[in-house]
Amino acid sequence: MQLFWHRRDPRTRDNAGLAAAARAGTTVPVFVCDANLFEATGARQRAFFLRHVERLAERYRELGSDLIVRAGDPENVLVELANEYGAESVFYNEYYRPERRRRQRAVEEALADAGVETDARTDAVLVDPGRLEERYPNHGRFRDDWAAVPKSEPYPEPEPDALASVQDEGVSGSDLGSGSDFGSDSGSGLVDFADLDLDAEADIDLPEPGYRAARERFDGFLDGGIRSYADTRDDLSRAVEAPTLAVSRMSPYLAVGAIGIREVWAGATDAFEAATGDEPRNVDKYRDELSWREQMYHLLYYNPDLAAANYKSFPNAIAWRDDDAAFEAWTAGRTGYPLVDAGMRQLNAEGYVHNRPRQVVASFLTKHLLVDWRRGARHFAERLIDHDHASNHGAWQWTASTGTDSVDVRIFDPVAQAAKYDPDARFVKAYVPELRDVPAETVVDWPTLSRRERESLAPDYPHPIVDRDEGYERAQRVFEEALGKR
Repeated sequence: MQLFWHRRDPRTRDNAGLAAAARAGTTVPVFVCDANLFEATGARQRAFFLRHVERLAERYRELGSDLIVRAGDPENVLVELANEYGAESVFYNEYYRPERRRRQRAVEEALADAGVETDARTDAVLVDPGRLEERYPNHGRFRDDWAAVPKSEPYPEPEPDALASVQDEGVSGSDLGSGSDFGSDSGSGLVDFADLDLDAEADIDLPEPGYRAARERFDGFLDGGIRSYADTRDDLSRAVEAPTLAVSRMSPYLAVGAIGIREVWAGATDAFEAATGDEPRNVDKYRDELSWREQMYHLLYYNPDLAAANYKSFPNAIAWRDDDAAFEAWTAGRTGYPLVDAGMRQLNAEGYVHNRPRQVVASFLTKHLLVDWRRGARHFAERLIDHDHASNHGAWQWTASTGTDSVDVRIFDPVAQAAKYDPDARFVKAYVPELRDVPAETVVDWPTLSRRERESLAPDYPHPIVDRDEGYERAQRVFEEALGKR
């Protein structure tokens, strides 16, 4: 008998550890509500993830088994369950967030003391980061080495006879409705998802949860969006008109592990091989974006403090500004820069931001406002449903010029970005209603208008909280001083 410990992988298909457990013998699937990890997750994503755990339990029941759900510390819970079911080994997947790695080590030590073997598999990424060099000068060099490593095919779902005929009692021993009380440290509590008020936790409408919903979204993108991806991924008008065709919008599902990365890679590769004309270039751009995700995990693997410390070394300290008022204006989407505000209001309303404005809002905070990137990253972690510890912090560092970018100081001009990617102001007007009656070209140039012009056109919309040129020049100066160039 084996246990399979579900962690951040609420799916039965393309699950490396689950497939390995099923090959080894009869398997009992287990999920542990871990207080320490759940308290570090934003309420929106926590609710979204637990909805997936509900769907996972339903799938196991369809297969004639059940998901054993307990609350408590995994090192205690898993030892108890291994004893209860007479399990010889516990299988699980590797994850790279420092707290998850520490928890895994504690589980391995506890199970070893109990005479139970453990087996960890690479699942969250296509390539085990340990197979690659520690540092790369740029993404191109990383991609070359990463691409040379063979990729596994998607793992099959276990056959029903590989799963134990178990039934979870499903009686709640803890009140999990607040999202913060997931059982005591000493033992395990039974969990009933009917007791959880996940809709109240989220405060927004969540996407449909579960593997089937993830696969349906991906199939829609493969049918209608991937063949034009490179050409349309930054078209913000298209992002408003056809949000799941301009880009895949798979990041929420990948972030919670609802669909396997090998399955996504295989789908994109099949599309690439079937593409004709100009389509291969478009499809390959999507595959390249998946390699960026892999690099973020590679960074986290070798730099566990990626969320707290600058990746790049500076001879002098960066002169970050402690400006609470500016930060609050940024979080509320009231900076007076339309594209920045539209991006932040999309975050507030949906728990998601399109990649182009995501870069713009991060650059605006760290460059024009000179607020420390860690503060912005923490805010994103609290609000995003697609928050991924590696991608979030790796991308924030890249945009803040403290990360892997080969450019010393990269500054996104929010006016030029709007002119290039949202010239009709459709994205801005979708999220900033104060500007819906303002001509598009005027919306794009909003921060450059006179105060009188702005007040006459949209009196309810705020004036820019920082001058465009002043903010740009100040950021350039501060980063050059940090780099020792002044």
